[in-house]
Amino acid sequence: MATQKKSPVAQMREQHKDKETLVDRLLGAIESGEGSKDDLKTKLLAASNKKLLRLLAVANEIKDKYGSSQKLAETLAKTVGKAKDQAYIQKITKLAQSSPARVLDMVKAAAARTKAA
Repeated sequence: MATQKKSPVAQMREQHKDKETLVDRLLGAIESGEGSKDDLKTKLLAASNKKLLRLLAVANEIKDKYGSSQKLAETLAKTVGKAKDQAYIQKITKLAQSSPARVLDMVKAAAARTKAA
């Protein structure tokens, strides 16, 4: 019999003990942008455990593989062949700051396309 996948609450409790700890780790891993840390923390505490776990996974992957959202945007530009297009890099950098998971998915898709070709 196959083991069942744990619920997001069970995963959160196993890995981080409580939601407060998960949110604190997430705040340390992401770039907060323009708002204050307290406002962001309040928003994150209201988010679902599944979303928080996904955000932490994305933030850690970006930090480990690329270092920052700026380098993630530069990697995407190189992958799609627009490394010298500064307007494109600025646009992707802005998108990476507001939605890093989307840009990470774009990098993975572009890499898969170049690998398949």
